[in-house]
Amino acid sequence: MDTAAPAHLRRNDWGLAPGRVDLRRPANPERPASVEALPATLTLDLARTAVLVVDMQNDFCHPDGWLAGIGVDVTPARAPIPVLAGLLPALRGAGVPVVWVSWGNRPDQANLPPNVRHVYDPEGTGVGLGSTANAARSPVLEAGSWAAAVVDELTVEPQDVVVDKYRMSGFVDTPLDSVLRTLRVDTLLLAGVNVDQCVLATLVDGANLGYDVVLVQDASGTTSPQFCTDATLYNVRQCFGFTTTAAALLAALGPAHAPTPRSAPLA
Repeated sequence: MDTAAPAHLRRNDWGLAPGRVDLRRPANPERPASVEALPATLTLDLARTAVLVVDMQNDFCHPDGWLAGIGVDVTPARAPIPVLAGLLPALRGAGVPVVWVSWGNRPDQANLPPNVRHVYDPEGTGVGLGSTANAARSPVLEAGSWAAAVVDELTVEPQDVVVDKYRMSGFVDTPLDSVLRTLRVDTLLLAGVNVDQCVLATLVDGANLGYDVVLVQDASGTTSPQFCTDATLYNVRQCFGFTTTAAALLAALGPAHAPTPRSAPLA
């Protein structure tokens, strides 16, 4: 095994010696955790679990970002921030990889079809992707820009994995599936914004690819009406997987990770 490789690569590596290759992957002993969830309590294998944090970016969550610039109240999009700030360090400490899945468009938008551009500028007024329709005057959701950066309140640690996406789903036209398979992951915890749009689209595609999917409902938010969240929770539980809370996950990780008062009950 290449001990100098990043930790996420050491999860799926060959044993190497002069003139010899061992194709057996490193042992990854099970680390079961019982988590309160709906529609049923789950036993997760933390050794085969990753958390996907979707679109917790300035353009969606910051008062100077794109959504706020076109008149949207971003308060609901900011609600997951303190929950994630408490949850992600605990998951990292338990050896669960954190994967940031965020819009990060090419400056030339060469891979964006008209239907994607239309969603962000439905009347063609020039306030959509790549424009500077935010108070920060940063190109909307362009890779490398302030607009596309994760909000300052959340830290992308060196061991985390970052995947740019270009659609509502984090799986379409991205390396996300390859990343997760290299991590030897079966179960996905999903969080971020908007829960009824990009989070849900990523969850559904993950389920269709055979991953176990668990929505962390209080670590997710949306600027859409409440009925959109209600429908999302219903459909996730009914058709695709499970829902849980940060409080339930923290409780499952043990006494050192007692739920904070910010964490919502399961409902």
